[in-house]
Amino acid sequence: MSTPVTPAPSFAVTGATGHLGRLAVDALLRRGVPAGNVFALVRDPDKAGDLAGLGVGIREADYDRPDTLGPALEGIERLLLVSSPTPGDRVRQHSAVIDAAKAADVEFVVYTSVLRADETELVLAPEHAATEDVLQGSGLLFAVARNGWYTENYTAQLPRYLEGGEILGAAGDGRVSAATRADYAEAAVSLLTGDVVDQQGYWELGGPAFTMSELAATITEVTGTQVVYHDHTAEELTESMVGAGADRGTAEFVASLETSLARGELETDSPALENLLGRAPTSLTDAVRAATL
Repeated sequence: MSTPVTPAPSFAVTGATGHLGRLAVDALLRRGVPAGNVFALVRDPDKAGDLAGLGVGIREADYDRPDTLGPALEGIERLLLVSSPTPGDRVRQHSAVIDAAKAADVEFVVYTSVLRADETELVLAPEHAATEDVLQGSGLLFAVARNGWYTENYTAQLPRYLEGGEILGAAGDGRVSAATRADYAEAAVSLLTGDVVDQQGYWELGGPAFTMSELAATITEVTGTQVVYHDHTAEELTESMVGAGADRGTAEFVASLETSLARGELETDSPALENLLGRAPTSLTDAVRAATL
């Protein structure tokens, strides 16, 4: 008598044409999940042609149109809820997805949050903490990937750093446990595809920590162009940015992030990222080198 074949679960990724979501779809396929069992949930299906070309299912799912969410989640067993890029609207948007996931009998949800969302003073944290509370109260099985900073927050600014020869900030000697988007996406997929019993809970994720002075030194070493870190007070940084043309609200927001970095709120010594990846996270040196190619 032949052994019955257990069908592979169906996976869905929200924001699948965004930076993190797209990398998560790629990670699912690399793990051997059949393309027919992977569904890209996107606001604009017309922008997902490359994903469709991989055999991935494309479903319209707009955080701001709850009527799209139920059909998008029909038949989905495991969902990666990539946090919305719209501060101020996140709790409402995420709640709509969670409600739809519950109605669709989704088995397991992985949500991308931020380091120590429930205790940090980081300005971005309250909406993530509130979403975590919604998940907790939903009755769904879930895991929270509390991501640290993206290394790309810095490598994307390499042209400016190299042109000016400096990094301006108000981080002092604060250390940031940054990792690449690809590493965070792979970790989220590790949670999504693993044993649900083992993966539930809150995962503090971050790479090896570095200071802004160490970032400047790494850029100097990799590129051969000297870059130094110049530290300021939050007020000085705000005025410098305003003087350079930034609006005051943006400047104050950036300065508040720098203050959190200085307080150590973007650092973690948790080994969770390395454990989920099964390898060391991408080093700062390698990330800077890749960004210069």
